[in-house]
Amino acid sequence: MADVRFEHVYKRYGENPPVITDLNLHIEDHEFLVLVGPSGCGKSTALRMIAGLEDISEGTLYIGDRAVNAVAPKDRDIAMVFQNYALYPHMSVFDNMAFSLKLRGTPKEEIATRVNQAADMLGIKDYLPRKPKALSGGQRQRVALGRALVREPKVFLLDEPLSNLDAKLRVATRTEIARLHQTTKTTFVYVTHDQVEAMTMGDRIAVLNAGLIQQLGSPQELYDRPANLFVAGFIGSPAMDFFDGVVKRTADGATLTIAGRTITLAGQSAAAGSNAASSGERKVIAGVRPEDFHLATDGEPNTLIGTVDVVEHLGNEQLIYMQSDGTHASEHSEVKGLTARIAPDAVVHHGERVAVAVDPARVHLFDPESGKRV
Repeated sequence: MADVRFEHVYKRYGENPPVITDLNLHIEDHEFLVLVGPSGCGKSTALRMIAGLEDISEGTLYIGDRAVNAVAPKDRDIAMVFQNYALYPHMSVFDNMAFSLKLRGTPKEEIATRVNQAADMLGIKDYLPRKPKALSGGQRQRVALGRALVREPKVFLLDEPLSNLDAKLRVATRTEIARLHQTTKTTFVYVTHDQVEAMTMGDRIAVLNAGLIQQLGSPQELYDRPANLFVAGFIGSPAMDFFDGVVKRTADGATLTIAGRTITLAGQSAAAGSNAASSGERKVIAGVRPEDFHLATDGEPNTLIGTVDVVEHLGNEQLIYMQSDGTHASEHSEVKGLTARIAPDAVVHHGERVAVAVDPARVHLFDPESGKRV
């Protein structure tokens, strides 16, 4: 098995600005690392550079102790699973899975053993004689995984492998891939634009935007302490609500004012607010996750009041989308108001005016100019 290291790697196409800029990233041996970000952020390009399908414009890429900039894809000892499965339609499932081993000159008995073991692990043994056209999308994806698995590579590369599957199948296949990683103990590098996939699968997540790593850390780290506005808005579903506000230092900590409504911050939020407002007060962008609101009781402090636009009933919870009185949603907010996650048995109707209370210890503060966490 092997680790993967990018050292000051750039990728340019002609005279255009870099698609990847000064990428420094160490993917540990046996780690499941997820590269996540919006379309065009450079995540698939980074993956294809590991595979050798894209040349490196500048810098060095290591797989294990070997610099592989000039090493052909077939000699890198990696296996890649593509978004569109890339199966040979004229071959049986068995032959698709065995193809790379036949090219290597692996003995027939060993090929049969490896293919059968992989098929058994993925639950596709009954499909070995079939052609890909006789399989469902989920079955084809498992064949693509099996084809990579039989090679016993140092590194697995997966490029948005679930994007062509329906929602229920995505969840099931997600579990299969996580189980496969635990079983093989191999290094996995997984690319997705879906932050739910990233949060549920990765040991660590690298969030990319415009070819730059915005933050690298565990899923919980990124969720609890996003480094900047981009990460805060990208990680979490529904997205974090953002508001323009002013934080003021007080004798006991700090308060946050959002268009005339004042929230007394608590815990780490108070400490961050107090430090940020070293001169007494400071403009900030305040971020609150939907689950850090709740329907307020009469007289409860730290509340925002508004009118309900939409109620989404999700069975185990409800999401309410509100236009809140006097609050200025930041330009970074997806919803020009606020989104709150509330209990499934709460009774709330479209057009109703309600009060929601903010958890004062769970407010995130960001600098309006740099976008960085304060």
